[in-house]
Amino acid sequence: MHRGGRLRQILMLVRAAKFKVVGHRVMSHTVERGEASRRKAGRGLPVLHQQTGIGHGSGYNGRMRKSPRSTAPRYTAAHASAGLDHDFPEIETWPNQFPGYEIVVDDPEFTSVCPKTGLPDFGNIVIRYVPDRLCLELKSLKEYLQAYRNLGIFQENIVNQVLEDVVRWAKPVWAEVKGEFRPRGGISTVVIAKWPRGKRSQR
Repeated sequence: MHRGGRLRQILMLVRAAKFKVVGHRVMSHTVERGEASRRKAGRGLPVLHQQTGIGHGSGYNGRMRKSPRSTAPRYTAAHASAGLDHDFPEIETWPNQFPGYEIVVDDPEFTSVCPKTGLPDFGNIVIRYVPDRLCLELKSLKEYLQAYRNLGIFQENIVNQVLEDVVRWAKPVWAEVKGEFRPRGGISTVVIAKWPRGKRSQR
């Protein structure tokens, strides 16, 4: 019994030694495969410390391809003046009966069209003026503003054109036109034009 027990003990020690060797080989192989996978993946992906690099051409932005820029202008003189030669309808007026007061007209459903993209522009046009001898007739003014509905014209030109026509037909003491246009592409625009016009700064 003593010799048999001794033999079993020796066999158990031999098996344990083999298991350690095999386990070490399996673990080493697994670690090597993991490192190889990370190195392979690192070839196509930027390393974190490279993304925060400082200097020209370093980091993720330095690896990005630059979009080719066209030398042709995106906006031309035709775009800039689009719609200004339109035959706008007359704004009718009626004789003012009182002096020294202010009129505010609000059009929250104003629409027009971008002359570059053809996309619709939505906005709120607010007309403020102090009448002199004439007041704007509201139905006629509404029909005038509706003339912009399908017209390709820049938002800045809309506000200034409306001011020019208000002054042309009503001849007020002073006037202001404000256009608040709803966001398109994440950017909203507010344009304000006043009459009398301020003098242009000389450079």
